[in-house]
Amino acid sequence: MQYRSEVEAADALKNAYDDIRAEIGKVIVGQEEVIKFVLISIFSNGHCLLVGVPGLAKTLLVQTVAQVLDLDFKRIQFTPDLMPSDIIGAEILGEDRNFKFIKGPVFSNIILADEINRTPPKTQAALLEAMQEKAVTAAGVTHKLAAPFFVLATQNPIEQEGTYPLPEAQLDRFMFNVELGYPSFKEELAVVRNTTGNTKPSISRKLDAAQIIYFQQLVRNIPVNDHVLEYAVKLVAKTRPNGEFATPEIKRLLSWGAGPRASQFLVLGAKCHAVLNGKYSPDIEDVRAVAKPILSHRIVRSYHAEADGLSAGDIVEKLF
Repeated sequence: MQYRSEVEAADALKNAYDDIRAEIGKVIVGQEEVIKFVLISIFSNGHCLLVGVPGLAKTLLVQTVAQVLDLDFKRIQFTPDLMPSDIIGAEILGEDRNFKFIKGPVFSNIILADEINRTPPKTQAALLEAMQEKAVTAAGVTHKLAAPFFVLATQNPIEQEGTYPLPEAQLDRFMFNVELGYPSFKEELAVVRNTTGNTKPSISRKLDAAQIIYFQQLVRNIPVNDHVLEYAVKLVAKTRPNGEFATPEIKRLLSWGAGPRASQFLVLGAKCHAVLNGKYSPDIEDVRAVAKPILSHRIVRSYHAEADGLSAGDIVEKLF
């Protein structure tokens, strides 16, 4: 892939993003913000957690993204009896009397971890290790995962019986925590019209694995001004009740704040958001645009915030 300059490459990423959005729009009606954050997390080499009730096209969205990006896709339905070996694979005795490793579904470019809170911590940890290390270890041998590697996990916020909610330290592995809402009346009308007939839209591929890896490197090369960097780090520091930047209101509303990984993701997310909007360097608006889904799952509300009926997203908006 040859571009004369990184400016030309940034323009190519912006154009590719617009094309991808148009292709996904043939299948997915609405969910503009969700699609934006899913694509930002892919180009930033992060992972995404979707929280929404069943039937909001979470699985269809991921399948469509994989199709448009020409990537290998696997779906894992998490259940209480799922074992780590069901995800990463296992050693079996072959016909030649030697052990060989049979790869699990995690050996794919895009993994949909459906209802990740339905499976015990041991199995959750196996997936989260793969997310962090981009490799899995079985019988003392490390197996590298294919690049690019992207996990999109879903959680059902309604049924909490028989679930194993992800601890804060494991939630921190996800770049974004995106909440899906119900479609508007017009959007739902379009969904029903499109899905109850015989017409099936044809999807064309817009990027491949090599181009995605190139654009992930490009996003990291985007320059960022010191004042934007300081703003991002200070925004995260404001969430820490015992920190020097926390206001009296934040001290009252939060019992725990975000760690340094939030600062890293804020800057990476802002860089990618800037490029996808035709800019060559992020500004404070880009940091704010990605702050809510990056910070909302990294802060722990206090009793006072819960009593006031404030969500994590409401508190993040107070930081601005």
